[in-house]
Amino acid sequence: MAHLLGAQALHLEFPTRIVFDSISLGVGEGDRIGIVGRNGDGKSSLLAMLTGSLQPGSGQVTVRGGVRIGVLEQQDTLDDGETVGHTIVGDTPEYQWAGDARTRDVIAGLVADLPWDDRVGTLSGGQRRRVALAALLAQDLDVIALDEPTNHLDVEGIAWLARHMKTRWPANAGALLVVTHDRWFLDEVCTDTWEVHDRVVEPFEGGYAAYILQRVERDRQAAATEARRQNLARRELAWLRRGAPARTAKPKFRIEAANELIADVPPLRDTVALQSLATARLGKDVVDLLDASVAYPDPDTGAAREVLHSVQWRIAPGERTGILGVNGAGKSTLLGLVDGTVAATGGRVKRGKTVQVAALSQQMDELDVHRDKPVRVVLETLRTTYSFGTGSKATELTPGQLLERMGFSSTQLSTPVKDLSGGQKRRLQLLLVLLTQPNVLILDEPTNDLDTDMLAAMEELLDSWPGTLLVVSHDRYFLERVTDQQYAILDGRFRHLPGGVDEYLRLRAAQRASGHASQRTDAAAGTAAAPAASESALAGADRRTAEKELSAIDRRLRKVAQQLAAVDAKLADAHDDYPTLLTLQGERDGLTAETAGLEDRWLELSEALEA
Repeated sequence: MAHLLGAQALHLEFPTRIVFDSISLGVGEGDRIGIVGRNGDGKSSLLAMLTGSLQPGSGQVTVRGGVRIGVLEQQDTLDDGETVGHTIVGDTPEYQWAGDARTRDVIAGLVADLPWDDRVGTLSGGQRRRVALAALLAQDLDVIALDEPTNHLDVEGIAWLARHMKTRWPANAGALLVVTHDRWFLDEVCTDTWEVHDRVVEPFEGGYAAYILQRVERDRQAAATEARRQNLARRELAWLRRGAPARTAKPKFRIEAANELIADVPPLRDTVALQSLATARLGKDVVDLLDASVAYPDPDTGAAREVLHSVQWRIAPGERTGILGVNGAGKSTLLGLVDGTVAATGGRVKRGKTVQVAALSQQMDELDVHRDKPVRVVLETLRTTYSFGTGSKATELTPGQLLERMGFSSTQLSTPVKDLSGGQKRRLQLLLVLLTQPNVLILDEPTNDLDTDMLAAMEELLDSWPGTLLVVSHDRYFLERVTDQQYAILDGRFRHLPGGVDEYLRLRAAQRASGHASQRTDAAAGTAAAPAASESALAGADRRTAEKELSAIDRRLRKVAQQLAAVDAKLADAHDDYPTLLTLQGERDGLTAETAGLEDRWLELSEALEA
């Protein structure tokens, strides 16, 4: 593997602290490196030193001759006066960039909805971010460094970026360095992980799941001062092993050691107990949306424009639901129907008598009244203790103890709210919302400004929260981790997603494809047809063929399940025979991948038969 760039004995110090102390690293062709760590530990500084925009106090960074490096920083540096097109392709002639497959893919994946001749100064923050990312990816680069690239991208945009980065270079060519809190992206793209902590950079083999496995092993042997961090990682490991076992094949250490780590870890949530307590607090009636529709007047024509159409949703006590949809699809409107801030223009909304809704908004309005107060003073205005958990595991925690669980140190309690970092404000905001003791909690993009450790802490806190939880988030990992089911808003209609986020992405792809076909068909009439449904009804011979295939898939799924059980039994008996373990794990990964493909096809056929 050819060397691209490296760092030797880097030392970085600010007036108040030492960030790095003599770190040495190397980046070679084919490396896809995810950089993780707590906020403030130096992830962005490390990226800046390696790419040359920040000079270390001592040590040196070396770059192989001719290597081209591109950087996406968190700060917006675009020229407001430039057009979208010129920002992305510069003075390159149209026939040249339009003939380049990669440039076309970047434009289609990131900025297809933006007018080519619009000025950058007219764009929103999210649109500007996409333009900056497109301008970087359109270049011919050997090393790409991305600092929080998934900010302002929705689930589809993040999935596209993952696909692009995996196929951008031939095998064992180019290199990627990415700082992100998006754990799904890290797992999907990265082959190595660097953890930044305590003035050092510690390398791990594999993506996020592999990193968690190895970090747990490290933390098991650490001193007692690391006990809290270890427990968070072990709970994260339980989720990874139960929810995505195929991802744990990369680390080269004993697989049975990983199983031993989680042998005594209980399920993430005691679903039965939480639902029972939620019912006791809420009763059987929460919020029912009964054929509810919402329409707004079009600002240009004044005619009513329907955002939500005939939504049927009976929210149950203890329900934990994730909601997906493109920006502008109506997610906030839907949540407004639930919390009462939006009135239905059709149908009706029925609320239980004991319902108390609290929402964690993106604007952090809850903190405005406290902005000049130290955190300690804010806590003094709250109740003495609060109950979390259920049954024998229920605990009484003070606001200070809860804040400690969210990563605040005792010294930070004297900091005025206005001087907290974005991540600290987000954690304090969540605490204040939880401590109002709602029984219906709405989280709108709650993961903004949080690092992976704090996301794990938030997830652990929500695991013991006994109420109805509704989540809107572009963070796929978080959404799948804290909710039990997902719905989507597609063309104004509210739809259940038995296949989760993967099903949503398939539906959106089909929706876009059918929409493009409809627009071409209707172009002569000067209209753009609404996207067709992603599934079409089957009849006659097609229906019989689909039913036969569905039966065959059922039989194959049962057989694969038996084969998986047999492989698992062999794994349990293999003990320290590493070559055998590696072979068996490969077989298991293949069977797991086959199961996923069969299940996807089963869902596709089932929906077509029901249409």
